[in-house]
Amino acid sequence: MKILYYDCFSGISGDMNLGALIDVGVDEKYLLDELKKLHLYEYKIEINNGCRKGINGVKVDVKLEHHHDKNESSIEHHHEHRNLKGILEIIKDSSLNESVKKASYEMFKLVASAEAKVHKKDINDIHFHEVGAVDSIVDIVGAAICLDYLKVDKVICSTVEVGSGFVKCAHGLLPVPAPATSEILKNIPIKSIGIPFEATTPTGAAILAYACDWFEDKKDFKIIKIGYGIGNNDSGDVPNVLRVFIAEQNNKPVNIDDCIYDEALVIETNIDDMNPENYDYIMEQLLSKGALDVFLTPVIMKKGRPGVNISVLTPADNEDDIRDIIFNSSSTIGYRKYSVSRNVLKRETGTIETRYGTIRVKSSYFMGKKVRIKPEYEDCKRLALEKNVGISEIYNEVNKKILR
Repeated sequence: MKILYYDCFSGISGDMNLGALIDVGVDEKYLLDELKKLHLYEYKIEINNGCRKGINGVKVDVKLEHHHDKNESSIEHHHEHRNLKGILEIIKDSSLNESVKKASYEMFKLVASAEAKVHKKDINDIHFHEVGAVDSIVDIVGAAICLDYLKVDKVICSTVEVGSGFVKCAHGLLPVPAPATSEILKNIPIKSIGIPFEATTPTGAAILAYACDWFEDKKDFKIIKIGYGIGNNDSGDVPNVLRVFIAEQNNKPVNIDDCIYDEALVIETNIDDMNPENYDYIMEQLLSKGALDVFLTPVIMKKGRPGVNISVLTPADNEDDIRDIIFNSSSTIGYRKYSVSRNVLKRETGTIETRYGTIRVKSSYFMGKKVRIKPEYEDCKRLALEKNVGISEIYNEVNKKILR
């Protein structure tokens, strides 16, 4: 499994992200050619080697230009104010691929929604510097292009350093993290170890909030490549750089062809105050929403009260659906979660014909051999009821066919 790991010990901004991803392997020419598809001409990108406190990496600068005519030199001008609708139209009208467009849409919506909430306005009524600037368009669409280029299986991030002090905005001096950054970073682990400036910007926060599958400081992987994106601030003791790793998971199966390897989440909660009749309903709902497995474990809780632990195994990207069912259908007020790795036998589904009807069966394979075959319980139950025979008779018929 190919992993992109963001090590945000000194925060993240849009330009640092571009520098780090170029340094770790994104083709510079490819990125520039893709950005031209936006048909924005009031900027140029400078990509150079940079250094912060002895750490070398890639420094990306987006320079804004204003062209009067061919006889006049270009000069820097103030950022143009655009609203979300205008920005999305620019992306929509480009010839970027749909994956890049979708990622760009979602990242911009994160920033725009945060600004709208902070200012208590409709998302489309906000005209603001931070999102409307051409350099932010380049940073966010550039991030989408780079992530699409790298084609990793998972994106993981460390606890995010936000910095300290105050940042000067259009609305005056605001505490770090800025209000929009704080809004975007909800439910994301952050820290402030005394870096004396705004370490994480709204654009950087939006990239992480959209791209990252989970956040943890543990680096349990084999490093393949390392990239550094150089920031603009050289104050303080911590180098202003963003470090990223391209890595592979440590615990691959010995023979990947024998098993399917993937990552999943286990979501658990303990309950001691719910009508037991509700558990069956909740389990059915969880399975219908993509849970891979659901099981109940009796536990003894505080003050000697008997309770039930609900455990849900689910794909990592399915947490929201599982969360909604747990909070809407059970009496719990919280849950815990942790990542697990799975090795699963390769399987295929087929059918067999019996004198009672067609039954689906699942076959499992290991070392190239079929090691298990199992009929679908629901099919056996349905035929037993339809034919008015015991379910064991249906299973006997299936076993006869399997043994032939």
